[in-house]
Amino acid sequence: QVQLVESGGKLVQAGDSLRLSCEVTGRPFSVYVMGWFRQASGKEREYLGSLSGRGGDTSYGGSVEGRFTISGDNAKNTVYLQMNDLRPEDTAVYYCAATSLVFFSSNLADWHYWGQGTQVTVSS
Repeated sequence: QVQLVESGGKLVQAGDSLRLSCEVTGRPFSVYVMGWFRQASGKEREYLGSLSGRGGDTSYGGSVEGRFTISGDNAKNTVYLQMNDLRPEDTAVYYCAATSLVFFSSNLADWHYWGQGTQVTVSS
């Protein structure tokens, strides 16, 4: 059974950078496509981007492309979300997810495993 545990969320100032971690246990993340999502209070869960565990390819949602970067460390079995130039509208709970599908998808139903989330708050 795969488990995902996010960490690194905290209160930051606008313009700051922050890196979130997603530790994967149970199986190597290299066999999955890994994704990051976020959910602001009162809003739907939003797709941020994906990382192919096999090849390292990435894809991003339009709202964060250019500011957010997804990467992985096979030795630590951990996936990261590097967030730069944070804005108050980035305030949300951030989730890591994994899918056994071999393509990138923004559809929540395509993701098989989810972490518990980590809160990021950006003050102005």
